[in-house]
Amino acid sequence: MPEPHQLAADADRAAVVTRLDESLADGRLTLAEYEDRSTRAHGARTYGELAELTTDLPRPAAPATPAAPGPSPVARAVYGGAWHGAWGNDLRAAWTSWLVTGVIVTGIWLVSMLGSGDLVYPWPVWVVGPWGVVLLARTLGERRSRGDRQLPA
Repeated sequence: MPEPHQLAADADRAAVVTRLDESLADGRLTLAEYEDRSTRAHGARTYGELAELTTDLPRPAAPATPAAPGPSPVARAVYGGAWHGAWGNDLRAAWTSWLVTGVIVTGIWLVSMLGSGDLVYPWPVWVVGPWGVVLLARTLGERRSRGDRQLPA
């Protein structure tokens, strides 16, 4: 806390007025008390003058930190929570990217095959094949490493 004789800034005065606003909304201050204190807060020059305005008010509670979200109920039921791995990566997004890429490159291959009229080498296998093998190994590895651990509630 700064020394009472030090000069207050506009942000300090605004913070005190915000606290007075909350106290008025909570019913701790009457409208007359609020008007008097907010007028004095806007005219305050030092931290000591600002502190006088809130000494009889309770300190604001510390903001609660939200809990980290766990797997969705669908992921729990269908996949047993294996979609969120040890690295924090989302396997569902990885599989979706793989599938979208596979559809796109297969579509390009089909269009080029139909456009040329000849049988074109199925090159999309080399795009989606190794990627799919790596994703499958990772998915199975995460399911095995999970073992009997319980999912968070």
